[in-house]
Amino acid sequence: NHLDAESVLWLEKHLGQYAGAVLAVTHDRYFLDNVAEWILELDRGRAYPYEGNYSTYLELKSTRLKVEGQKDAKRAKRLRDELDWVRQNAKGRQAKSKSRIARYEEMAAEADKTRKLDFDEIQIPPGPRLGSVVVDSTHLGKAYDGRVLIDDLSFTLPRGGIVGVIGPNGAGKTTLFKMIVGEEKPDEGEVRVGETVKLSYVDQGRSGIDGSKTVWETVSDGLDYIKVGNVEMPSRAYISAFGFKGPDQQKPAGVLSGGERNRLNLAMTLKQGGNLLLLDEPTNDLDVETLSSLENALLEFPGCAVVVSHDRWFLDRIATHILAAEDDSKWVWFEGNFDSYEKNKIERLGPEAARPHRTTHRRLSRD
Repeated sequence: NHLDAESVLWLEKHLGQYAGAVLAVTHDRYFLDNVAEWILELDRGRAYPYEGNYSTYLELKSTRLKVEGQKDAKRAKRLRDELDWVRQNAKGRQAKSKSRIARYEEMAAEADKTRKLDFDEIQIPPGPRLGSVVVDSTHLGKAYDGRVLIDDLSFTLPRGGIVGVIGPNGAGKTTLFKMIVGEEKPDEGEVRVGETVKLSYVDQGRSGIDGSKTVWETVSDGLDYIKVGNVEMPSRAYISAFGFKGPDQQKPAGVLSGGERNRLNLAMTLKQGGNLLLLDEPTNDLDVETLSSLENALLEFPGCAVVVSHDRWFLDRIATHILAAEDDSKWVWFEGNFDSYEKNKIERLGPEAARPHRTTHRRLSRD
């Protein structure tokens, strides 16, 4: 769950050449699509085998639910949405990504009009309307411990944009977030955050979680009704959308698994009603259903998001842009999703760029 994309790519290639049998427990759908020949799904106390990769599993599961007359409409819709995306070609996915930017005003107006939240699934409450400036980075530079992490990075985040930030562990992704929120200063250049921006930051360390409090207390502060964005609603109903049903809400936060802590951190942060979400590895340890629910919530969110993630399937579905840490401390700003970026990288750098390798950083010069 914590391998970066380069490491997972190496593992995929290794398993492709491995002559023996492999049993893998994973939530990485890209990995399952590239490697798996069978999928065994554990669902509500039962096991369902499917022959094929993850895309085939989606098709077969959709058929199974129709045959069984599945009554869980929300669950069935989430599956259909993901299946529709799988069936699209690359050009169709790119067009959908671009239309999100063009439709920002329409999405914001719709959110202003309805103000309705239905927390059967994860939803992200709308924040204030964004102005013309969201985030502008100009010739940004940052070094740490004698290594240059970021060198001459410039980009402009458009309204409605969802940016996937990728790169190996230690590349400077979290450092970039800290510069955006003002916790660290750049060595060179500047980051400008627009006056209309209201930040909501999900940090990688989950530092806001008090292990002595219950799940319910952590999110609700002991209140039966809480403000979620600009809407007041029952706190237990809101928390249940993040997978904490009934007695699970009384669990002490200190005993939660990694995935549960991640869901709790999302619930705490998303209720703030920000219009710019900074999500630092929100996908780690999340199960497939929660991942799919979070994807749909982000796609329907009338704001901006910058997301650090190694989950390639997740980034393929949500990203309008990719910000990638490449070799020699250089970063690339690319319009498109993860798959489009990977193809562009091979066009720019040649087939060798697709092979797993250790990313290099330029040493800091004192001249």
